[in-house]
Amino acid sequence: MTTWKRLLGAASAAALLAGALPTGVMAAAPAPAAQPAGKPEFGSFGFDATGMDRAVKPGDDFYKFANGAWVERTQIPADRSNWTTFGVLTEKAAGRTRKIIQDAAANTAGDADTKKIGDYYATFMDEAAIEAKGLAPLQPQLAELAAIKDKTALSKALGKSLRADVDPLNASNTYTDRLFGVWIGEDFDQPTRYAAYLMQGGLGMPDRDYYLDQSPKFAELRAKYQAHVAAQLKNAGIADADAKAARILALETEIAKVHASQVDTNDVTKANNTWTRADFKAKAPGIDWDAWFTAAGLSDQQTMKVWHPAPTTGISALVASQPLETWKDYLTFHAIDRAAPFLPKKFADESFAFNGTALSGTPQQAERWKRAVTQTNNALGEAVGKLYVKEYFPPEAKAEAQAMAANVIKAFGTRIDNLDWMSPQTKAKAKEKLATLTVGVGYPDKWRDYSGLEVVRGDALGNAQRSGLFEYAYQIKKLHGPVDRNAWHLLPQEVNALNSPLQNSIVFPAAILEPPFFDAHADAAVNYGAIGGVIGHEISHSFDNLGALFDAQGGLHNWWAEADFKRFDAAGDALVAQYDAYHPLPDQAINGRLTLGENIADVAGLSAAYDAYRLSLGGKEAPVLDGFTGDQRFFLGWAQNYRSKYREAALRRQLLTNPHSPGEARADTVRNLDAWYGAFDVKPGEALYLAPNDRVRVW
Repeated sequence: MTTWKRLLGAASAAALLAGALPTGVMAAAPAPAAQPAGKPEFGSFGFDATGMDRAVKPGDDFYKFANGAWVERTQIPADRSNWTTFGVLTEKAAGRTRKIIQDAAANTAGDADTKKIGDYYATFMDEAAIEAKGLAPLQPQLAELAAIKDKTALSKALGKSLRADVDPLNASNTYTDRLFGVWIGEDFDQPTRYAAYLMQGGLGMPDRDYYLDQSPKFAELRAKYQAHVAAQLKNAGIADADAKAARILALETEIAKVHASQVDTNDVTKANNTWTRADFKAKAPGIDWDAWFTAAGLSDQQTMKVWHPAPTTGISALVASQPLETWKDYLTFHAIDRAAPFLPKKFADESFAFNGTALSGTPQQAERWKRAVTQTNNALGEAVGKLYVKEYFPPEAKAEAQAMAANVIKAFGTRIDNLDWMSPQTKAKAKEKLATLTVGVGYPDKWRDYSGLEVVRGDALGNAQRSGLFEYAYQIKKLHGPVDRNAWHLLPQEVNALNSPLQNSIVFPAAILEPPFFDAHADAAVNYGAIGGVIGHEISHSFDNLGALFDAQGGLHNWWAEADFKRFDAAGDALVAQYDAYHPLPDQAINGRLTLGENIADVAGLSAAYDAYRLSLGGKEAPVLDGFTGDQRFFLGWAQNYRSKYREAALRRQLLTNPHSPGEARADTVRNLDAWYGAFDVKPGEALYLAPNDRVRVW
C-alpha cells in the first residue's frame, strides 16, 4: 500500500525467498476443492463469523456487517495506539522473534551474526547497567554540539547528523527530527544507477500542521511538546530549560512554515530536481554546503536530487538567520530525545509520554522485551530474518503464495486487455510493464553482510549509534556501485508488503503470509479475498497515480497516450471525491488526494483478485459453506483484512499524515465492484449503494 513501502495498512512482516516470478511463466492455479483438508485458524472456512454484526445490512455498512461484533468486543491493548489485523500478526511475529533472539543471547558459541543479535538484545535488556551509566554515553556528542562556534561548524554538525532513514513514498516519511534526511534510490531519470535524494526534516512532531493548525487540539499538543522538550533538557541537567524549550519550539515552527505539504511530498513530478554543488550555494544560501557535504560523507557527489526545493531553500535560510545558540539547543534536545530509548528510565519514559501518549494516545509503554526486539530488528534485521524464515516459513507457503500471485497477475493482464477506454498503444505499454513485474515472496535471495557492524555487549547507546552509521554507510556505498534490481526493502519478519516502481517489483514478506491473510486450510474464496486482495493491491501500485508515471524499466517517463491519461486522471478525481466524503472523526475527513494511490490500489487490486478467484474455479461454481456463497466469502475475506480500532489521537495523526485510508473505509472499497452488489443483494437507497455509473472503475 505504500510504494517503496506500500504498506497494506500498517505494520511489519516475515520472511521467504525473493523468488522473482516473471509473468511469462505464469499459469492459472488449479480449481480448488470444496474446502481444503485441515482446520483453518479462523472459523470453519477461514473467516471469523463470530465477529459479524448480522443486524446490519451489508449495503448500509459492509465493514460493520463483517466486523461489527469484533469491534464491540475488542479492546486496544494498552501499549498500542491502534489494534488491527496487522497488529495481531505483528505481535505474533514479535513473539516468535523474541524466542529467536533470546536463544541467540544464550548461545555464546553461535556464529558471528548470532552473537551480535544476542549481544545487542541482552545489552538493551540490561536496564540496571544502562541506569548506572546515566548520561555518560551521550556526553561526547553533547560536548561536540556545545563546542560549535560558528555557522561553518554548525553546517558540519548538520552534515554529520545526516542519515538515510527516510523513504519518501512510505507513509509520512518526511517525519524526521534531523534537519534533512537522505534517501538512496534509483535515479528517476536513469534507473540503472542510484541517486541521493535530499528530504525535508527538522520537526519533532509528525507534520507541519501540528505547528501551524490553530485549533485547540493542536494548540494543546504544542504546549505538551514544549513541556516535553523542557523535561528532557532538565533530565540532562541543562540550565534554563524552559526558555530554551520555548525557543526550540519557535524554531521548529519556522521550519514547519517552509515545509511542503503531505500531498506535495507524494507528488514525484515535483521531486525530480537535480542540483549541482553550485546550485546549492546559489539556491539555498545559509548553510556552508562544502562543509555539509564533506561532513555527510558526500564530498564526491557533484549533484544531488532535491525532493523539496522550496523547503531546502527555506531551511537553509533559517540556519543563517536564527541565532547560533538556538540551533545548538535544538541539536542538543534532539540528540537527547533520539538517544532516549538507550538511556536511563527517566529519559525513555519522558520520550514515550510525549511520542507515545500525547501524539498517539497510547497509555502504556510496550514491555521492555518488545522494545528490545524492535531495536534488534532495526540494527540486525536481516540476520534475525534469516533465522526467522528457517524456523517459521515452510516452502509450501511460498509455493502457494507464488501460484496465487501468478493467477492475480494473469487476471490483471486480462483486465488491461478488456479496458474500453484505453488505446491499443497504451495497453501495449501497460502489458509490457506487467510482463516485467517481478514478485518476491518471503525473504531476499541474498542476505545482508553484518561483518562490519561492531556490537559491544554492555554498550547500549554505542551499539545504536554504530548501527545507525553502519546503515548510513551501507546506503551511501550504493552510490558507487550497480543497481541491485532484486533488493528488498522489508524484513522477512515484517507484517507488510511493498511495491517498488523503480524496480518494477513487489514483495511479500513471510510474516504477512499468515492467517487471516493467508491460511493453507482456509477456503480458496477467503484466501483470494484476503491475501489475493493484498497481492492485487501491490500489483496495482505499479499502475496507480504514482506507479503509472514509471515505465517498465523503472524510469520516470510518460508512456501514456494523452487522452488515455486524462481518462485515468478523471477516474482518480472521482475516487478522491468519494473518499473526501468519509469522516472518521466528526471534524476530520479522509484526504482523498493524499490517499489516492492506496485507494486506487484497493479498488483495482480487489477487482483483479476477484477475477483471479473466478479464474481459479475453472468455470465451476463454488460450494455454499455455512450459508455463504463463494462470492460472499471472497468479500468477507477482504473485509476481515481491515479490522481496526484507533485511539482518537492516532486516528487524527493517520488522517493528517498517512497515505492509507483507515480500515473501515478500505473494507468498504467493495462498493465500487459490481460483483459485490450481486453477492449481497445491495439495493438503491442503502447507504453504500452507488449507481453503476458512479462506481469508480480503475484498471
